[in-house]
Order: sequence, then structure tokens, then C-alpha cells
Amino acid sequence: MADGHPLEKLAREPMHPRQIVAIAILTACTSIEGFDVYAISFAAPGIAEAWGIDRATLGIVLAMDLIGMAIGSILLGFVSDRLGRKPIIVSCLVIMATGMWLASWAPTIFDLSAARFYTGLGVGGLLASSSAIAAELANDRRRSLAIALMIGGFSLGAIAGGTLISELLAQTNRWEAVFEVGALATTILIVPALLFVPESLVFLCQYQPRNALARLNRILLQQGRSPIDALPSRPLQNTRCLGRPARDVRRTASFLTLAFFAYMVSLYFLMKWIPKLVADMGYSPSSAGGVLVWAHIGGLLGTITISLLSQIWNVRLLVVGALICGAAAVAAFGRFSQELSALTVIASAAGFFIIGANSGFYSIVAQSFSSQFRAAGTGFVIGVGRAGSATGPIIAGLLFQIGWSLDAVSIVMALGCLIASLSVALLAWPTERSALDADSLGLAEGSNVLEIETK
Repeated sequence: MADGHPLEKLAREPMHPRQIVAIAILTACTSIEGFDVYAISFAAPGIAEAWGIDRATLGIVLAMDLIGMAIGSILLGFVSDRLGRKPIIVSCLVIMATGMWLASWAPTIFDLSAARFYTGLGVGGLLASSSAIAAELANDRRRSLAIALMIGGFSLGAIAGGTLISELLAQTNRWEAVFEVGALATTILIVPALLFVPESLVFLCQYQPRNALARLNRILLQQGRSPIDALPSRPLQNTRCLGRPARDVRRTASFLTLAFFAYMVSLYFLMKWIPKLVADMGYSPSSAGGVLVWAHIGGLLGTITISLLSQIWNVRLLVVGALICGAAAVAAFGRFSQELSALTVIASAAGFFIIGANSGFYSIVAQSFSSQFRAAGTGFVIGVGRAGSATGPIIAGLLFQIGWSLDAVSIVMALGCLIASLSVALLAWPTERSALDADSLGLAEGSNVLEIETK
């Protein structure tokens, strides 16, 4: 029998090649998510031209996968607590692949919207489960890297897929090709995920479903580790008072939810509408798609930069500053120049600051709640705040439809970043220990159970 809790041993010991392969596959899954979410953006100019739909209708279509993501992350997250993380990951890949194939064959705008909503359900469920398992698979030394790969993978998928699609659109001028490529890439990942991604050990230890011990030992043996004779005791709920009055928790949750909602409005307005807006300026769909690719290249660089700077500077200051700069970039889009080079630079700057702020925002959420309230608080903030992602494209479409100019709409949408920066700045700033200490990881006093919380 192996001494100590198996999760603690995995956290201390070097990583087995199977763990590295599994994280690589999960990173690929996150990259596919990034492409699948923005596929509709690349296809939007062709869809609008082929079906002659107005901007208000297009805004709704652009938001359908985001609505599905919000519902999928909540619904499938609940189901994963009963069935396990791995079945949800494989099922979500199947849902995403099917949804992308259906979108490529959609005969009407209603069918396309339904296919995008269905795809979003899979993306929402996969995003939470894949990130959680990747964090659990890594040891203490490599966990930060694993989480960074999952965050960066989303932008990498949009960059790599968008580059390929821009070339494909230039050659074929078929918007259906966007979804065909996404469906094929997603389908390819199903078998590797089924074969090489293990079930979550945290799930097996905490929820202890049927045959949990046998399944846990099978995974340990595959990783070259000794099996255990019995499952560890289930962790007791930490009910100790952490000195945070309920009104403070509610105030914190309110500010964070408002910040995340407003932030999502600005982010997804720009990232969903860029190709259509650039195409309406007279550029080809492939050139318009290239601007969105550069926005995500900026986002990837921003994610890396803010993640590194957060090691030496306060992450809240970084996020507030990034959001203010991001607001300026959104407001400037299309205002001073409609030259493709200028649009590309502004989009890259917007991506750098707005997408880059995302990694810091999740750190702020973790810091703002004690372990007693973190699961419920984070779930509420992300769940309710994510509604802003669908709101942004829809509001922009309605404003365009009633005759507002790009300058005016961009300024209104930029207010989301300013509201988010103000909300973050008004939060109570922690003066005690970091949220990355033992308490934040779920190491209750008197317990040796490691609980990893990833959203």
C-alpha cells in the first residue's frame, strides 16, 4: 500500500509521460474550443452576404454559441459531479463535432442558430472539465504551467484555426468550410481523449462512485505508481468561521459579477464582430478574418505578459490598467482609420489588453473569496457574468440596425471595460496571505486532502 494520500503523492512526485500526454491532449481540446467559438465570426461575412440577413439578426446568431456555453458550463458541470469528468469531456467533444457538422449543412438561419447553440453547450461543458483535469494531472511544480497552457490554448486555437480558415476562404469563398474544418479537427480529438485522458483522481477520491478504487488503482498503475488498498476518507466540509461577514461576501460577489459581465460585453463585441465590420469596409472575408487572428495573437502575448508581471506586481493594478487601455482600443476601432494595417494594429492592441486581462481576472476571483465561500462565489460570478458574452454581440447588432455608426457603437461597447476596471478597483484589497496558500487550495486544518478548484 502506498503511504499517504494519493493526491498528495502525485503533487510531490515527478510527472509520468502519460500525465504529460494527457495534458497535451487537453490543451489541444482547449485550442479546438477557441476555434469553435470564433468559427461563426470568421464565417459571418459570408453568411450575411449569402442569406442577406441584417445586423440585428446577425448579432443574435453570433451570440447563440455563447448562450449555449453559459448553460452548458452550469448543466454539464452539475452532471460531471455525478458521472465523472472524463465522460463529460468525451461527450462534449462529440457534441461540438456534431454541432459543427450541422452548422456546415444548415439550410436556414434558424437551423444555423440552433447548431451554434448546440455547439456552445459542448464548449461550455468541456471548458470547465478539461481545465480542472489538467490542473489535477500536474504536480505542484508544473501546475501553473498546465493552467497557463489551458488559458493560452484557447487563443492558440483561434490563431491557428483562423490562419488556416483565412487562406481557405480566400481560395474557396465558402463560409461552410469554416465549420467543416472545425468539425474535422474536433472529431480527430475524440479517440485520443477517450484513450489517454484519465478520469479525475479528485473526482474518484471525493465522490467515490462505483468501482472507484479499481479505477483509481488502474490509473496509478498506468502511471507507474503503487496501488492503494482503500480509498481515502472523504473530505469533511470546512465549516470554520473565516472572519468574513456575509455582507462583505455579497459585496465582493456583486462587484466581481458586475466586472465580469461588463468585461465580457466589451470582449465579445469586438471578437465576434471584427470580421463582419472589416468586411463591410470593403475588404475580403479572408482579410477580415486575418484581423481577428491578429487580435488573438495580441491576446496570447497579453496573457503571457500579464501572467509574468503578476509575479512581481499586484494583479489588480495590472488588470485595472489593462482594462482601461482595452477600453481605449475598443473605442478607437474604426474611428481614426479604416486602413487594414491600422485596423490590425488596433485589434491587436485590444486583444493584448482585454484578453490578457482575463488570466488576471481569474486570479482576482480566487483571491477575493476565502475557501469557505470560493466554490459558490466563483460559480456565481462566472455563471452570471458570462451572460455578458452573449449580451455584447446582440446589443451591438441592435444598435447597428437602428442606424448607429461604428464610432458610436464602439464607444458604448468600450464602456464595459471601464465599468469592469472601476468594479475591480472598488473591491476590498487583501492585506493578508495570498489566495494561493494552503487554505485556498483546500487544505483544511487537520486534513491532508488536496482539493483543486479550477474554473
